[in-house]
Amino acid sequence: MLEISVRIEPWPEAQRQAMLVREAVFVVEQGVPREIEHDEWDVRCDHALALDSGGRVVGTGRLLPDGHIGRLAVLREWRGRGVGARILVALMDRARERGLKRAVLNAQTHAALFYARHGFVSSGDEFMEAGIPHVTMARAL
Repeated sequence: MLEISVRIEPWPEAQRQAMLVREAVFVVEQGVPREIEHDEWDVRCDHALALDSGGRVVGTGRLLPDGHIGRLAVLREWRGRGVGARILVALMDRARERGLKRAVLNAQTHAALFYARHGFVSSGDEFMEAGIPHVTMARAL
């Protein structure tokens, strides 16, 4: 059984470890410009950190105050093992705790099926963000 724990932290506590994962996935792998990877929203978000049994952060994601989920990233060697799902569930649980009724996200189109398996439904046309095709998806909480 995969030993992964997910904890939710504010930005000051999550920043260093979350940015290591986000830079590896978004900046290095996907070519997102470093200067747009960190934004003014980070300090206002709840951040999920997925940790392996040794305490190493292997994935991250964030929940904005309005219920938007974003910056969900899992290190390459941990993909396909349920880490992303655990992060997503933790962020949806946190949204429910905050009394939010709906979660929204901008999914990279290659990941839309992953989100659909968790009840998210796409709406609108595909659009480009940071040079990567995305689609808006939402679900009731």
